[in-house]
Amino acid sequence: MGLKHVIIGTAGHIDHGKSTLIKAITNIETDRLKEEKARGITIELGFAYFDLPSGRRAGIIDVPGHEKFIKNMLAGAGGIDVVVLVVAADEGMMPQTIEHLNILSLLQTQKGIVAVTKIDMVEPEWLELVLDDIASQLEGTFLEDADIIPVSSVTKQGIPELVAKIDELTAEVASRDDHLPFRYPIDRVFSMTGFGTIVTGTLISGQVQVGDKVEVYPQNIETRVRSLQVHGQKVDTAFAGQRVAMNLAGVQVSDLARGDVLAAPGLLRTSLMLDVRLELLTNAEKPLANRERLRLYTGTSEILCRAVLLDAEFMLPGEKALVQLRLEEPIAVQTGDRFVVRTYSPMYTIGGGAILDAHPKKRRRFRAEGIRELELRESGGDLQILNQTLLTHSEEFPTEAELFQLAGRPTEQLAEALETLQEEDLALSLVIDNVVYFLHSEYLQKLADKAKHVVSEYQRRFPLRPGMSKEELRSRVSRQASSKLFNSLVTLLAGEAGLVVRGGIVAEQDWQVRFTGIYAKMRERVLARLQEAPYAPPDIDELANDLNETPERLAEVLAAMSSLGEIVRVTPELAFLTSTVSEVRERVVAIIKEQGNITLADLRNELGTSRKFALPLLEYLDAQKITKRAGDARVLHAQYS
Repeated sequence: MGLKHVIIGTAGHIDHGKSTLIKAITNIETDRLKEEKARGITIELGFAYFDLPSGRRAGIIDVPGHEKFIKNMLAGAGGIDVVVLVVAADEGMMPQTIEHLNILSLLQTQKGIVAVTKIDMVEPEWLELVLDDIASQLEGTFLEDADIIPVSSVTKQGIPELVAKIDELTAEVASRDDHLPFRYPIDRVFSMTGFGTIVTGTLISGQVQVGDKVEVYPQNIETRVRSLQVHGQKVDTAFAGQRVAMNLAGVQVSDLARGDVLAAPGLLRTSLMLDVRLELLTNAEKPLANRERLRLYTGTSEILCRAVLLDAEFMLPGEKALVQLRLEEPIAVQTGDRFVVRTYSPMYTIGGGAILDAHPKKRRRFRAEGIRELELRESGGDLQILNQTLLTHSEEFPTEAELFQLAGRPTEQLAEALETLQEEDLALSLVIDNVVYFLHSEYLQKLADKAKHVVSEYQRRFPLRPGMSKEELRSRVSRQASSKLFNSLVTLLAGEAGLVVRGGIVAEQDWQVRFTGIYAKMRERVLARLQEAPYAPPDIDELANDLNETPERLAEVLAAMSSLGEIVRVTPELAFLTSTVSEVRERVVAIIKEQGNITLADLRNELGTSRKFALPLLEYLDAQKITKRAGDARVLHAQYS
């Protein structure tokens, strides 16, 4: 863990003096847009920094107070460690003060202080009334015991006390872990002449260095960090908890937007659904109906969604429920991230909570199993959560990194849990090209049961076939597995299901090709027909015509006879009795040993047949490495003994 880095954020109603207060503390103007300066209000996020008495340098985010710009406020609120709730002495607590306070509570901001501004504009008696009212309205909130400090940005009264208290609170903030993977929600994107694309944001975990390759989510665009700035100074490395500006190489401004996330390549997976625990505010204006359209805010993103209530018909203000948010655009978040939801129209904040599963499957309402799974995710231990995650996602055959990502817990905690699951034979592994894939033993049993049923039905339907091909079984049982992966998986399946694997064929252990009924008669007729002219048999079409059978049904019989070793298909169109081919092989070998080689004419004359049959037989012997060509003749192959 490195040096502690802290972000301070303002909150409060429009025109209560947030930006002016920051300028009084830092001497930095955060209203940067022409419109902001003209109208005297903050529209976009503003940023500043200052050195605390302790020597720590803190970043400051100035959020807009106007209700129309709440989405901009939310983009900055998620990165705040200590909040300064700004309340003007001449107005007291106002609607946006309350909404900002609610949002910070939903995002679980832990520490804060109240700055009562503009005290130079009111009488002492009025100030006392305002201070009492503020204290009353903060009861039951995370700022209930916070210091309330009267200040004037004009006279600087109270500013030293405010700065000292901020310093005290930042000392209590837990350091963010810069050993976790790098993750950085983008809150601004712009271009600078001579530099190209610049993004800004709060580095919420890990660290990043100049030259690092990073990935933009949800677009999955890879880019490179060309340069870094923290508090206006160039740095080689930025750490969790810092406000960071990045100059990115190989990506255009048009490729990026607020709400995108930069992270380590491969760290995140995009999703169109989120399972969450949603809590409605006690002052929400109305109940929440199932499938109501909402605005979701998490990180720096705003996305429209539908709220599918999983364990409630509807939600009343103050209630909690398990909800699946179905998004209208993909998002890249992690389990445990906080979120806020607002109504679609008119827009007001109604609740928020925590993401329980960032990569869920589509859930149906009021399903006890699904509800238990989410409750376990909410309160279970690492072992329980990893076990459930593997069971839920086994059909994807996740790698270790993917499994930990899906579980949404720190890698260090989950590594021990995975080892335990393996020791208990709950987590099984397959190694393909040095990559380890995992599946749950219960999922393997489920696949094995399905494979046993599928193979059994197949063999009843096709009694003349030696079994089912691996590829066809894969398409019926585990289509998500690659052919390579299934080739390893099928061995485990066979052991569980009582099947056997012979080459590329899977069959029941006691399975034998069975000629019954019409197929038995057809087999007898084929054998008889091939015996009539052993060195000049009819081709498949002639045989089908002789037997008055379709080529397709005859092909089934011939394939079965071939698998039993009764015939040899020297070409797709031509079959000989196995005994005939063995005899031909012996005669060919004898001739070569006697005269040194054999020609096509030699074999034709030896068998009393034509070129049409002698040539395929010689080519078959070549393929079997009995013979090989030597000019116009054949000699024994070096591998033949």
